Amino acid sequence: MEKSRLVAFSDGVIAIILTIMVLELKIPHGDKLTDLEGLIPVLVSYLLSFTNIGLYWNNHHHLLYTVKRINGTILWTNLHLLFWLSLIPFVTGWMGENHFAMWPVAMYGFVFIMAAVAWSILSAAIIRHNGKESKLAKAYGKDWKGKISIIIYTIAIILTFINRWIGFSLYFVVALMWFIPDRRIERVIVEYEEKEE
Repeated sequence: MEKSRLVAFSDGVIAIILTIMVLELKIPHGDKLTDLEGLIPVLVSYLLSFTNIGLYWNNHHHLLYTVKRINGTILWTNLHLLFWLSLIPFVTGWMGENHFAMWPVAMYGFVFIMAAVAWSILSAAIIRHNGKESKLAKAYGKDWKGKISIIIYTIAIILTFINRWIGFSLYFVVALMWFIPDRRIERVIVEYEEKEE
Protein backbone atom coordinates (compact mmCIF):
# COMPACT_ATOMS: atom_id res chain seq x y z
CA MET A 1 0.00 0.00 0.00
CA GLU A 2 1.04 3.60 -0.63
CA LYS A 3 1.96 5.58 2.49
CA SER A 4 1.10 9.08 1.19
CA ARG A 5 -2.53 8.97 2.35
CA LEU A 6 -1.44 7.81 5.81
CA VAL A 7 1.04 10.69 6.05
CA ALA A 8 -1.50 13.27 4.83
CA PHE A 9 -4.24 12.01 7.15
CA SER A 10 -1.91 11.98 10.17
CA ASP A 11 -0.64 15.49 9.43
CA GLY A 12 -4.24 16.70 9.12
CA VAL A 13 -5.30 15.17 12.43
CA ILE A 14 -2.29 16.63 14.24
CA ALA A 15 -3.02 20.07 12.73
CA ILE A 16 -6.61 19.83 13.98
CA ILE A 17 -5.40 18.82 17.46
CA LEU A 18 -3.19 21.92 17.62
CA THR A 19 -6.05 24.10 16.37
CA ILE A 20 -8.45 22.76 19.00
CA MET A 21 -5.89 23.46 21.72
CA VAL A 22 -5.31 27.06 20.70
CA LEU A 23 -9.06 27.68 20.49
CA GLU A 24 -9.32 26.66 24.15
CA LEU A 25 -7.23 29.70 25.12
CA LYS A 26 -9.81 32.24 26.25
CA ILE A 27 -9.17 35.93 25.67
CA PRO A 28 -9.10 37.82 28.99
CA HIS A 29 -11.62 40.59 29.69
CA GLY A 30 -9.22 43.47 30.11
CA ASP A 31 -6.27 45.16 28.49
CA LYS A 32 -3.67 44.97 31.28
CA LEU A 33 -0.91 42.40 31.66
CA THR A 34 -2.31 41.56 35.09
CA ASP A 35 -5.45 40.29 33.32
CA LEU A 36 -3.32 37.41 32.01
CA GLU A 37 -2.45 36.13 35.50
CA GLY A 38 -5.47 33.86 35.65
CA LEU A 39 -4.45 32.31 32.32
CA ILE A 40 -0.94 31.34 33.41
CA PRO A 41 -1.85 27.69 34.27
CA VAL A 42 -3.69 27.34 30.96
CA LEU A 43 -0.76 28.85 29.03
CA VAL A 44 1.76 26.58 30.78
CA SER A 45 -0.40 23.53 30.00
CA TYR A 46 -0.73 24.69 26.40
CA LEU A 47 3.03 25.22 26.05
CA LEU A 48 3.82 21.71 27.35
CA SER A 49 1.18 20.08 25.15
CA PHE A 50 2.10 22.08 22.05
CA THR A 51 5.73 21.03 22.52
CA ASN A 52 4.77 17.37 22.97
CA ILE A 53 2.51 17.32 19.94
CA GLY A 54 5.25 19.02 17.93
CA LEU A 55 7.67 16.33 19.06
CA TYR A 56 5.22 13.60 18.04
CA TRP A 57 4.70 15.23 14.64
CA ASN A 58 8.44 15.59 14.05
CA ASN A 59 9.20 11.99 15.06
CA HIS A 60 6.18 10.70 13.13
CA HIS A 61 7.56 12.41 10.03
CA HIS A 62 10.92 10.69 10.52
CA LEU A 63 9.26 7.38 11.29
CA LEU A 64 7.17 7.34 8.13
CA TYR A 65 10.04 8.61 6.00
CA THR A 66 11.79 5.28 6.59
CA VAL A 67 8.78 3.22 5.55
CA LYS A 68 8.66 1.67 2.11
CA ARG A 69 5.30 -0.02 2.42
CA ILE A 70 2.38 -0.18 4.82
CA ASN A 71 -0.45 -2.58 5.52
CA GLY A 72 -3.76 -2.64 7.38
CA THR A 73 -2.08 -3.26 10.73
CA ILE A 74 0.03 -0.14 10.32
CA LEU A 75 -3.08 1.86 9.39
CA TRP A 76 -4.88 0.72 12.54
CA THR A 77 -1.89 1.17 14.86
CA ASN A 78 -1.38 4.68 13.45
CA LEU A 79 -5.07 5.42 14.11
CA HIS A 80 -4.59 4.09 17.65
CA LEU A 81 -1.77 6.61 18.17
CA LEU A 82 -3.88 9.45 16.74
CA PHE A 83 -6.71 8.52 19.11
CA TRP A 84 -4.51 9.12 22.17
CA LEU A 85 -3.05 12.29 20.68
CA SER A 86 -6.59 13.57 20.03
CA LEU A 87 -7.30 13.43 23.79
CA ILE A 88 -4.45 15.83 24.55
CA PRO A 89 -6.56 19.02 24.11
CA PHE A 90 -9.08 17.67 26.62
CA VAL A 91 -6.57 16.79 29.36
CA THR A 92 -4.58 19.96 28.63
CA GLY A 93 -7.65 22.13 29.16
CA TRP A 94 -8.76 20.15 32.22
CA MET A 95 -5.35 20.43 33.85
CA GLY A 96 -4.92 24.15 33.09
CA GLU A 97 -8.44 25.17 34.09
CA ASN A 98 -8.09 23.37 37.42
CA HIS A 99 -4.66 24.84 38.20
CA PHE A 100 -2.81 21.52 38.07
CA ALA A 101 -5.07 19.64 40.49
CA MET A 102 -4.06 16.05 41.28
CA TRP A 103 -6.53 14.10 39.09
CA PRO A 104 -6.19 16.26 35.97
CA VAL A 105 -2.38 16.06 36.24
CA ALA A 106 -2.57 12.27 36.65
CA MET A 107 -4.95 11.91 33.69
CA TYR A 108 -2.66 14.11 31.60
CA GLY A 109 0.14 11.64 32.30
CA PHE A 110 -2.14 8.69 31.57
CA VAL A 111 -2.95 10.04 28.09
CA PHE A 112 0.74 10.58 27.38
CA ILE A 113 1.74 7.15 28.63
CA MET A 114 -0.91 5.62 26.36
CA ALA A 115 0.36 7.71 23.43
CA ALA A 116 3.89 6.44 24.15
CA VAL A 117 2.64 2.84 24.23
CA ALA A 118 0.73 3.44 20.99
CA TRP A 119 3.94 4.82 19.44
CA SER A 120 5.79 1.64 20.43
CA ILE A 121 3.05 -0.52 18.94
CA LEU A 122 3.12 1.49 15.67
CA SER A 123 6.92 1.26 15.46
CA ALA A 124 6.82 -2.49 16.07
CA ALA A 125 4.14 -2.95 13.38
CA ILE A 126 6.22 -1.00 10.86
CA ILE A 127 9.36 -2.99 11.67
CA ARG A 128 7.48 -6.29 11.50
CA HIS A 129 6.04 -5.41 8.08
CA ASN A 130 9.23 -3.93 6.59
CA GLY A 131 11.65 -6.45 8.09
CA LYS A 132 14.47 -6.55 10.61
CA GLU A 133 16.87 -5.21 7.99
CA SER A 134 14.68 -2.14 7.30
CA LYS A 135 15.92 1.40 7.92
CA LEU A 136 13.66 1.81 10.94
CA ALA A 137 14.72 -1.47 12.54
CA LYS A 138 18.39 -0.51 12.21
CA ALA A 139 17.75 3.00 13.53
CA TYR A 140 15.58 2.04 16.50
CA GLY A 141 17.60 -0.79 17.93
CA LYS A 142 16.20 -1.46 21.40
CA ASP A 143 14.46 1.96 21.54
CA TRP A 144 15.70 2.78 25.04
CA LYS A 145 14.48 6.36 24.76
CA GLY A 146 10.90 5.18 24.20
CA LYS A 147 11.07 2.69 27.07
CA ILE A 148 12.58 5.24 29.45
CA SER A 149 9.78 7.69 28.54
CA ILE A 150 7.11 5.16 29.53
CA ILE A 151 8.93 4.48 32.83
CA ILE A 152 9.19 8.22 33.62
CA TYR A 153 5.49 8.76 32.79
CA THR A 154 4.56 5.86 35.09
CA ILE A 155 6.68 7.26 37.94
CA ALA A 156 5.20 10.73 37.29
CA ILE A 157 1.63 9.46 37.58
CA ILE A 158 2.41 7.66 40.86
CA LEU A 159 4.23 10.67 42.30
CA THR A 160 1.35 12.96 41.29
CA PHE A 161 -0.69 11.38 44.11
CA ILE A 162 2.08 12.34 46.55
CA ASN A 163 2.91 15.75 45.09
CA ARG A 164 1.30 16.94 41.85
CA TRP A 165 4.19 19.31 41.09
CA ILE A 166 6.72 16.49 41.05
CA GLY A 167 4.55 14.53 38.65
CA PHE A 168 3.99 17.56 36.45
CA SER A 169 7.72 18.36 36.44
CA LEU A 170 8.51 14.87 35.18
CA TYR A 171 6.29 15.49 32.14
CA PHE A 172 8.66 18.35 31.29
CA VAL A 173 11.62 16.00 31.75
CA VAL A 174 10.23 13.63 29.10
CA ALA A 175 9.58 16.53 26.72
CA LEU A 176 13.14 17.80 27.22
CA MET A 177 14.48 14.31 26.66
CA TRP A 178 12.77 14.16 23.26
CA PHE A 179 13.49 17.80 22.47
CA ILE A 180 17.15 16.89 22.22
CA PRO A 181 17.25 15.69 18.61
CA ASP A 182 17.25 11.94 18.08
CA ARG A 183 19.60 11.45 15.16
CA ARG A 184 19.22 7.66 14.88
CA ILE A 185 16.83 7.69 11.94
CA GLU A 186 18.59 10.51 10.11
CA ARG A 187 21.93 8.72 10.53
CA VAL A 188 20.58 5.48 9.05
CA ILE A 189 18.91 7.32 6.16
CA VAL A 190 22.18 9.05 5.28
CA GLU A 191 24.02 5.70 5.40
CA TYR A 192 21.46 4.10 3.06
CA GLU A 193 21.62 7.06 0.66
CA GLU A 194 25.42 6.89 0.57
CA LYS A 195 25.29 3.15 -0.24
CA GLU A 196 22.83 3.80 -3.08
CA GLU A 197 25.09 6.42 -4.72
